[in-house]
Amino acid sequence: MPNRLIHETSPYLQQHAGNPVDWYAWGEEALDAARAQNKPILLSIGYSACHWCHVMAHESFEDVEVAAVMNRHFINIKVDREERPDLDQIYQLAHQMMSQRSGGWPLTMFLSPEQEPFFGGTYFPKTPRYGLPGFPDLLLRVAQFYHSARAEVARQGEAIVSGFERMQPVAQVQGSEFSAAPIDRAIANLAASFDARYGGFGAAPKFPHPTDLELCLRRHAASGVHQGASGIRDGASGVREDAGAGRGAPGSDPLKMAIYTLGRMAVGGIYDQLGGGFCRYSVDAHWLIPHFEKMLYDNGPLLARYSDAWALTGDPLFAEVVDETAAWTMREMQSSAGGYYSSLDADSEHEEGKFYVWKPEQVRALLSAEEYAVCAPFYGLTGAANFEGGHWHLHVARGLGEIAKDLKKTAPECGALLVQARAKLFAARERRIRPGRDEKILTSWNALMITGMVRAARAFGRPEWLASARAALEFIRGTLWQPAQGPARARLLATCKDGRAHLNAYLDDYAFLLAALIELMQTDFQTRDLEFAEDLAETLLEQFYDAGSGGFFFTSHDHEHLIHRPKPGYDSATPSGNGVAAVALQRLGHITGESRYLDAARRTLQLFYPALAQHPDGYASLLVALEEAIEPPRIVVLRGPPAQQRQWQEALSQRYLPSTLIFAVSGGATSLPPLLAKPVIPGAVNAWLCQGVTCLPPVDQLEALLDLLKPREIG
Repeated sequence: MPNRLIHETSPYLQQHAGNPVDWYAWGEEALDAARAQNKPILLSIGYSACHWCHVMAHESFEDVEVAAVMNRHFINIKVDREERPDLDQIYQLAHQMMSQRSGGWPLTMFLSPEQEPFFGGTYFPKTPRYGLPGFPDLLLRVAQFYHSARAEVARQGEAIVSGFERMQPVAQVQGSEFSAAPIDRAIANLAASFDARYGGFGAAPKFPHPTDLELCLRRHAASGVHQGASGIRDGASGVREDAGAGRGAPGSDPLKMAIYTLGRMAVGGIYDQLGGGFCRYSVDAHWLIPHFEKMLYDNGPLLARYSDAWALTGDPLFAEVVDETAAWTMREMQSSAGGYYSSLDADSEHEEGKFYVWKPEQVRALLSAEEYAVCAPFYGLTGAANFEGGHWHLHVARGLGEIAKDLKKTAPECGALLVQARAKLFAARERRIRPGRDEKILTSWNALMITGMVRAARAFGRPEWLASARAALEFIRGTLWQPAQGPARARLLATCKDGRAHLNAYLDDYAFLLAALIELMQTDFQTRDLEFAEDLAETLLEQFYDAGSGGFFFTSHDHEHLIHRPKPGYDSATPSGNGVAAVALQRLGHITGESRYLDAARRTLQLFYPALAQHPDGYASLLVALEEAIEPPRIVVLRGPPAQQRQWQEALSQRYLPSTLIFAVSGGATSLPPLLAKPVIPGAVNAWLCQGVTCLPPVDQLEALLDLLKPREIG
């Protein structure tokens, strides 16, 4: 018989609706039950694509005897961390404070009825192994401790809550000037942790970290150094041609670190070599074997970074990755209603990676002898198995140039055979049992993908990608944006599944969507998008801004009361909401002339500046905001005949200009702020280059504008 979770929208909660556990969703019903029955709370947080969440569910939550212990001694609450990132942030931090270790999922926390944690961990096996106690025994010990040591439970909870408060950023008196020193220090620290052989930062497990890659690319642009593809190919690009790890080690140059990392990822197993799109992370340092789940929030920012890398290098590998990832997004992750789905599971048929891996005999049976002769060495099928159960996960092991030489063929001939082989393998893989798909639509993650698709569409001139992004935006505007009622402002909702939208939106929802709108307006300017952006900014200030200390809370002022209200500045798997809000508000303030947006961004930076100055690692989003606070973005306004205007826009879009905003405003646009309301001069395109409150005289020659936009040093 299904439990209470059968009524929830979350696919993750639905996965547990058939458990014998008497699960509650988070809410007053569960909290009231804990207080009334004097039982501790067992809080289990995970998400639908999580492999170890599935493992713990199969071992323990589906077991009648384990469930009986849970039901007897606890009020059991199941939470989808993607729907409730507020709860996940609080209790992940509590776990770190108690264990002095990083957390993860599934997160297993034990709370008092007052929501205060007193013990926790992540995955617990049913029987003792991995140095962990068996889950049933642990349950009994925790329940006994709760009832026999109430004073200690209360003390522990109070200590955690006090610790939360001490960790909040505190407003300090700051001068009016910021320094670029934290940015330089962050780049230096990235260089110190850079893997010169395989790319990326740090050791295994290895994550893409698109915010750090963005900071590296932007720092190159801010250096004023002009460097095209010829200057970096030997260090990072062309890896599909020779697949030589470590050739031309890039050293500590921020551009080369970013480009090399993107190149190594593109030929690794973290990238789906047949279907496009990136997995969550690599379990090894080589980018070879991933954790196979595919998350929307990774692929949106990576689309943007690979588009940036292509604009800098012209490397066809990066163009290929963008094309394939955009195609995967539209094919597998976009609903018929327009919104993007959240994720693909790591597992299929209860096995991690089963959908993706191969055996050589399977490949040989699908291909001609000629195709196999190219495909096998290219994807590493001629070497030892690299995955569990004697399977191979595809990655680029040898370059086409080497293979062509061995086969006495030309590289184009081998390339054509590889294209044929990939098409056959992809078609065969499509007939397998697919990983589960989490079909809830999250505002924040959709905004990240809108930004990525728009950036790619603008760089490559692909109207279908722009249309995809617009469809997602219109879904948000029509389904997740709640019209104003009476004196109350219009509000965002955080999630939607099967037409049911609910939950107050979080800081990330507002900040990421505001940033996406500013990106969209640079590709397809519409005044209604500018109005939407201003509405979002006003609600952001009204509901999330701390007028006393500066910065933005993660939850709105009218959100339910929880034991902690974080003000996050650190980038996690997604960028920091405070960092993205500061960048977006600065940009919108310059566009509209609204000083309140600029003031809020500046005070946010002042709040976090001591942390940036002392330990800038992990604050890439705020460092981008700092960079644009030191040197405001340049704004180009194009007015003129539509066809010629598009030509200018296309020429500018193929360049990497991260701190330059370009708006091609049609002659019929109305209700524009003064900065954008430049006159239309008949017969020619005119461009105004503005920075702050100063605009240069208009230019009517594209080359003259390009000369004005040449790189120059910042900071």
